Amino acid sequence: MKHMNSEVKEERTSNKKRIDLFLVPIVLIAAFLNLFKIWTDEYANAYYTAAVKSMLQSFHNFFYASFDPGGYVTIDKPPVVFWIQTISAKIFGFHGWSVILPQALAGIGSVLLLYVLVKRTFGVWAGRLAALAMALTPIVPAVSRTNNIDSMLVFTLLVATWMLFRAVRTAKFGWVLAAFAMIGVAFNMKMLQAYMVLPAFYVFYVVATKITWKKKIAFLTTATALMLAVSVSWAVVVDSTSADKRPYMGSSQTNSVLELAFGYNGINRLTGNTSVTGSSHKQPSQTQQQTASSETKQTSNSSSDSSQSSNQRKSSSSQKMQAPGGGNQNGMFNTGNPGPFRLFQKGLSDQISWLLPFVIFSIVGLFAGVKFKGPYTTKQKESLFWLAWLLPVAVFFSIAGFFHQYYLIMLAPPIAAFAGAGAVALWSMYKQRNGWKSWLLPGGILTTAALQVYIMSPYVSSIGVAPIAGVGALGVILALVLAVRKERKNSLTNYLGAAVLVVLLAMPAYWAMTPIIYGGNSMLPAAGPDSSSGMGGPPSTATNSKQSGFNGMQPPGSSSGNSSSNNQMQPPSGSSNGGQLQMPGGSSNNGQMQPPSGSSNSGQMQMPNSTLSKASSSKRKSGGMNAEVNKKLLNYLTKNNTGEKYLFATTDSTSAAPYIIETGKPVMAMGGFSGSDPILTVSKLKAMIKKGEVKYFYLSGMGKGGQSDVIKWIKENSKEIPSSKWQSTSLSSQQGPSGNGTLYEITLK
Repeated sequence: MKHMNSEVKEERTSNKKRIDLFLVPIVLIAAFLNLFKIWTDEYANAYYTAAVKSMLQSFHNFFYASFDPGGYVTIDKPPVVFWIQTISAKIFGFHGWSVILPQALAGIGSVLLLYVLVKRTFGVWAGRLAALAMALTPIVPAVSRTNNIDSMLVFTLLVATWMLFRAVRTAKFGWVLAAFAMIGVAFNMKMLQAYMVLPAFYVFYVVATKITWKKKIAFLTTATALMLAVSVSWAVVVDSTSADKRPYMGSSQTNSVLELAFGYNGINRLTGNTSVTGSSHKQPSQTQQQTASSETKQTSNSSSDSSQSSNQRKSSSSQKMQAPGGGNQNGMFNTGNPGPFRLFQKGLSDQISWLLPFVIFSIVGLFAGVKFKGPYTTKQKESLFWLAWLLPVAVFFSIAGFFHQYYLIMLAPPIAAFAGAGAVALWSMYKQRNGWKSWLLPGGILTTAALQVYIMSPYVSSIGVAPIAGVGALGVILALVLAVRKERKNSLTNYLGAAVLVVLLAMPAYWAMTPIIYGGNSMLPAAGPDSSSGMGGPPSTATNSKQSGFNGMQPPGSSSGNSSSNNQMQPPSGSSNGGQLQMPGGSSNNGQMQPPSGSSNSGQMQMPNSTLSKASSSKRKSGGMNAEVNKKLLNYLTKNNTGEKYLFATTDSTSAAPYIIETGKPVMAMGGFSGSDPILTVSKLKAMIKKGEVKYFYLSGMGKGGQSDVIKWIKENSKEIPSSKWQSTSLSSQQGPSGNGTLYEITLK
């Protein structure tokens, strides 16, 4: 106990010391990577930004995280992060940057927290290097520059880690409760993903605390119960509320938060099964079905521009769509194929794995000589914590059926911690000429440089040969110099250490800057020279890699020019329809994407809500290819509104979001995010129309999901509004994946 008290006193004394001057530039780097130019993203992820706009309008919308101001349907995630974003928008005004700001600050905060966590046990240089590695992990700033949840989730879990470490140092049960309660808060950010760290928390507390087994079990049981209570608190309140008193729970099939948590946002991520129309479909190797995932639908809605004529469309070479990264070997959404080496495959390795070989060598060094029965040093105990965080999460991403690249931010803290702690440990073993352990440093440098060359090699057309050759050559040279001079006392040691640091972190630093250099994607954030595509794989051969969309394809509102076969997209391997890609709601025709029936533009597919002009060059509406507003349509709907609650109704959230953002008026996404939620029935819709709640319906022919009966009834009982009244004549140059939409009006007596 005296030892514990001395540690607390030491901590208080260290806190009074002046700021670590070496930490200042690291924090400034993190601030630059996370904050610079976020003000250019006008919509951010439009699906979530629309929810913030709605949540600003009433406490009812705020509490339930309603997607639309009318309180019709919620977004597909719990509300805590969006509560924070709404508060930020309330303070600073509603802007794209104000909803991104909390995540950017969380990214910076994670760098600081990792410094604090690692420094205390492994030393100040270990803390500095861990913080630097966290700041320069490419996927960290890529995610933190958006209004997606994951940056805030990681920050919250690191806060919980700090509480757990303090609980062990002080032997106070209150800190254990606080740590597990914080995981419960994280659950209300992204549900089961927060529980990925639980193995680390349980293992560390059992190994690190010097109390009886009886107390360990009692304390952990109580803390777990509190965590579960906090986790389901919001869900229980929502699910206990009468369905007619709250919005429908978006992306669930039973209007239940718990079903959303443990199904759609839980087990289905591992298995790859996503619910589309009430049934499950195997997802990992197919893209025929429309996924119910918000991120997936956003990807499909940010697909290519195609301005070919009908004759060109018949050419298979110009219509097959090639997956970003130049091939189907990269798996769905460029997340590779399941297997033990998945994190080293293209599309994932350049987001998170730059330092993984060095981390593996560091783990060997940190655990060298450890006996299973102990006793364990504090360094070994905390190393075990980071290992118990790293391994289960790495295993999940190695076998999971469905996830997106930016989820990999969950691996950043343990990788950065091992990079910092391991660098100091391996350096010490090398300088002390500690037998076989002294070879770990040159071995780690050599293998890490080799992996980085492998990661960069597909990008040679974007970054050139020089950086690839430079990292490879310098890595080999430094490893050889360290090996040759291992037995000598020399004055060049510190200079060699600095050189190693530069060589191994130079390209991760460049990759971390790519969302700033090339533009980011707030729907599916990923780092790399094609970061604006949101698919983070090897670059396309498109002429302008800075353009939004897939591999430089033209965004809506721009002149599409001539299409190239290089902008094609093919389905992942294993597709059951002969290698053809079938878009949701469409049919396959020799691999070609078909427009909705009744399209009048010679087979071309038009955006349902394209803007009449380009977005300002100083503002980037990256909330999706559909994240623009047709001003003529908006003017028509506004002028002809006769007191209806909803400005109009549409099939899914992608068409609705930009209008909610621009006007703050209710727009009904009849089938929720993807258009597949079983929210609306014909009888319910009739009642809404009779009550004067809605009379205009915009149908694009996509995203029908389980709404076919409703859509069929709308078409049979409505009056079609001539496109000349609401559609711009310039829309002939506006192509996109959502089809040529039609506006209908229904008035029932």
